[in-house]
Amino acid sequence: MLNIDSLEKGIVLDHIRAGSSMKIYDLLHLANLDCCVAVIKNAKSSKFGKKDIIKIEGTADIDLDVLGYIDHNITVNIIDDGKIIEKKQLVLPKILKNVIKCKNPRCITSVEEEIDHIFRLTDDSNQRYRCVYCEQEYQDKSEGTAG
Repeated sequence: MLNIDSLEKGIVLDHIRAGSSMKIYDLLHLANLDCCVAVIKNAKSSKFGKKDIIKIEGTADIDLDVLGYIDHNITVNIIDDGKIIEKKQLVLPKILKNVIKCKNPRCITSVEEEIDHIFRLTDDSNQRYRCVYCEQEYQDKSEGTAG
């Protein structure tokens, strides 16, 4: 039997699409945290069949834009004294900075390493982003499978 303790204080990322938790773990740099982080994959979900959950003990600064970009349906629960004190609603971010990279070899970000990779949301319904420097549309290769 799998037993993961409940949190006294921390953050629970719930309703993550099954198979996406490790992408979130990497993009949020959770390996760099000096606290307990639990990744639960393929948990039973009455709504989705399967889901992933990430539990982070203690306080951590989580980039909600990254989560909103990956899946704005993720539930972010802030836990204190063992109870949910806040639920944060995610939205698709209008601007992404250093989350995704421009793949246009002629873009200035490909030449100048110190320049931030900045993308602007150009199509809400299809979740399309374009580079602010060269207008190259970003296409996620994992789109439709985990992203």
